[in-house]
Amino acid sequence: MKDNNIKFIKSDAKSLLSIDYKADYVFHLGIYSASPMYRKDPFLVSEVVAGMIGVLEYAKKNRSKVVFASTSSIYNSIEPPHKENIIPLVTDYYTEARIAAERMSELYSKLEKINVQAIRFFSVYGPHEEAKKSYANLVTQFYWAIKSNESPVIYGDGSQRRDFIHVNDLVEIIIKASQLKGFNILNGGTGKNYSLNEMLDKLNNHMGTKVKAKYIQMPINNYVMETLADI
Repeated sequence: MKDNNIKFIKSDAKSLLSIDYKADYVFHLGIYSASPMYRKDPFLVSEVVAGMIGVLEYAKKNRSKVVFASTSSIYNSIEPPHKENIIPLVTDYYTEARIAAERMSELYSKLEKINVQAIRFFSVYGPHEEAKKSYANLVTQFYWAIKSNESPVIYGDGSQRRDFIHVNDLVEIIIKASQLKGFNILNGGTGKNYSLNEMLDKLNNHMGTKVKAKYIQMPINNYVMETLADI
């Protein structure tokens, strides 16, 4: 990015108070975003909570409005459509970290009178996911495979369904949410979902290809079979 109005600071959310700048808005999107990361290192949960507190303390000091990335994984094991007022179930370290972030945000909003919005991201895809590698969205991974004339890998029979949302559409939700008052939890989805087989067909049609999937036995316990935002 080349813009004289943008200043990059290499730091982390825990150190936000050390930055001598008063921001009107804080968009906290830099959170570990894949469940396998937390299975490998459960201490990431404490990193997420500490980072969230860093953001909230900054917002308290500067009266900033906050929007942060929560996750639709909070709805794991709950039948869709997924409404924001559903009581979440304990499923894994990843979701517990985001639930803790939401609870801390609600607490700060009530005690410190700051505006904090939690967006539960659904299956977000878009350009520039190379840095995420194997953690990139399935749409992106399938796209990469098709471009290389390779078979995308699908767990099971491909009937599992996801509420896919393009990053540009999610940005619109984030910007609108930044104008809300108090503490709110919002779904960052489309209200529509597609099976992985349907998604592969759509990509093939878009790219003019006929790449077939490679189906393998389900390797993950408690695999989520369907996500669908109630909007």
